[in-house]
Amino acid sequence: MLNDPMVLAPVTEAIRVEPEKRIRDRSATEKAILKAAKSLLAEEGFQNFGINAVARRAGCDKQLIYRYYGGLNGLVEAIGADLGNWVRDRIPEDTGGMFLLTYGDLMERLSLLFLEALRDDPLVRRIVAWEVSESTEQVRRLSEARSKALANWLDRMRGSLTPPKGVDVVAVNAILIAAIQHLVLSASAGGQCAGLALKTSKDWEKAATALKRIVRGVYG
Repeated sequence: MLNDPMVLAPVTEAIRVEPEKRIRDRSATEKAILKAAKSLLAEEGFQNFGINAVARRAGCDKQLIYRYYGGLNGLVEAIGADLGNWVRDRIPEDTGGMFLLTYGDLMERLSLLFLEALRDDPLVRRIVAWEVSESTEQVRRLSEARSKALANWLDRMRGSLTPPKGVDVVAVNAILIAAIQHLVLSASAGGQCAGLALKTSKDWEKAATALKRIVRGVYG
């Protein structure tokens, strides 16, 4: 009876399937924890960001956070790593049928995509605000991950495109990015920036048009 293949088959199948199920369960739990941590951080900031709060939002035992991420610092590291995908997910490398013939084409596209992406992402808006208001190690890690991802995107998209001679690219692009960030943060806080209303789609179209003119004025 013990050697009956009909008896052994279900047991063998169970042994083979169970590890796969555990792997799937762990992957799903890790994703749930990371999603909960990101949403909590975006809504509450670091003040209320802790293991217990993340576990409650994720609906899991807090020991799983220690097991999978090593604690709060490991979770922040994971969020930083995930931010590396932010540019790829929010600012696609595909040109969408647009030919990038000049450096001006590239910077116009990047500026408009960055403006749209930042408006749609509350966590990254938080990080941008923290960059100028807090100097903690956690903020530094998140800020560096975001900046590195953006720089890598620009390097990949640039290819052989070169800016006009005599233009300080680092300074100009830093000012463009800073202007976009300030527009979006001001809009979130008060719906306007320096007298420019930023509430409706028409308001944002006006801002986008002005941004394009600035980019073209510098890069052609």
